[in-house]
Order: sequence, then structure tokens, then C-alpha cells
Amino acid sequence: MELQRVIEALVFASQKPLTVGDLVKVLRLAGEADDPDTQALKDTKPAEVEAALRELAAATDAAGRSYRLVCLGGAWQYVTRPEFAPWLQAMVGERPRPARLSQPALETLTIIAYRQPVTRAEIEEIRGVSVDGVMQTLLERGLIEVVGRAETPGRPSLYGTTRLFLEAFGLQDLSELPAADELRRLVVETPAEPAKTPTSAGETAEAPPAGADTPADAPDSGPPAEQPDAPEPGSAAADPTAADVEPAPDASAREAGEAGEPSGSARATQP
Repeated sequence: MELQRVIEALVFASQKPLTVGDLVKVLRLAGEADDPDTQALKDTKPAEVEAALRELAAATDAAGRSYRLVCLGGAWQYVTRPEFAPWLQAMVGERPRPARLSQPALETLTIIAYRQPVTRAEIEEIRGVSVDGVMQTLLERGLIEVVGRAETPGRPSLYGTTRLFLEAFGLQDLSELPAADELRRLVVETPAEPAKTPTSAGETAEAPPAGADTPADAPDSGPPAEQPDAPEPGSAAADPTAADVEPAPDASAREAGEAGEPSGSARATQP
């Protein structure tokens, strides 16, 4: 039996995306049966499986089918093409979507994506505000997870993105993230203690921060007008690729032009 055809049947029939490792395990398990065809594929190497998947994806595209074989988050699945979205929506109807992420949540997610693994304290130092609420939201959505412990006092948790994050943003792996060298090179430092200045009594007092008004040059009346905060470098506010992307549990809906659509609506018919 040809390896490519076996893999095509497995990916098509699977209810979830399959990794190369998943397919290798299935081939080995099937090879334990007393069947010459399955035994011939029992020792198939992962590299051979991946090559067969890429050849199958190219053949499907060349055939101009209404569906494609894609790899998102390291797992392979069949998805329908976006141009067939109107008919699929008419068949399955409208489905409820998860609420959009807030701007603070998108900014926090961007920091985690580019600097992972990262602690909560480092995220708060970069953003300048508490992130307890948005972190809980991202954890509940399954977009981030605890990936370890930092080797620092207290052993704080380290956070990173999940496979669902890759699927929601249409990425095969983290190497496909848009370039953000400035965000990666940003040095996180602990704020220094304020300097001490001598007083007339020989004691020391905290010096005012740089740029602060002194009694001599303080404004005569009224507080200064508030200025809107500028988006942080590398944040979601400055990254157009993340601002309008809505996390969705299935990559097929993204191919159909409707992020958040359940997988059943975008599965392809059997080739």
C-alpha cells in the first residue's frame, strides 16, 4: 500500500489535526497485525511521513480541489478553501463566537509570544500595569500555559503560548511570527532606588525623579492636560497582524473566512 494514500485516509478520517508523531504511532500499531501491507509500513521514519504529507499537500493544491491539506501548530488537517464559505455558512448556520480579546489582553499576549518563556513580573514591568486579569483570560482561552519555573527566588511560573495560539493566528510554528527584534532586545531591569540628597540637619531625603516639577518651576494653575498613551514597541497596538485576529478552536474556519467556526462546518468531502 502506498504510504501517501494511507496518510491521506488517516488525516481525512481523523476528528482532530494529526502530528507526524501521531501518524508514525498509527503506522507502527497497524503493523503489529498479521497483514503484509501494514507490516511494510510499520518502520516508516518520521522524515518519510513528513515528506509524504508535503507531497500530498502539493498534489491536492495542484488538483484544484475545494479543500487543502495544511499544517498549523505542527499538526496536519484538511480545511476547505475560503471561497466556499458562503455555502458552508448556509449549511451550518451562524455559530456563537468567543468574545474578542481586549487591547490589554492582545498586548500581553504579544509580549508572551515574543519573549517566552516569561514571568508575570517581567510582563508587568514591560507594560507598566498589573496583568492579573488579562493573564487569567488568556489562560482560560487556552492561548497561554505555564511552561516551567524560573531559577530565581520564589521560583515564579514561566508562561508561553500553546498550540491553540498557533492555530488561532494561522502559524505553523513560532518562527513564522512577524519580526519584532526591538521587542526581543528590550532589556528588563529592576527600577533603581531613588537617590538621597543631604538636608540641613545632616539627614538625607529622597531626590525628586528626573523631570519632576520643583516649587520654583511648578505651573501656576491647573494640572497639565493628560496625553494619550502611545502604543508600546512590538505590542499588539503596534502590530496590525494581531489586532483583529480572533482566537478560534479550529483552523478550517479561518480558511473559510470565519474565525471561530467549529470544525464540522469546514471539513472537506472525501476526495
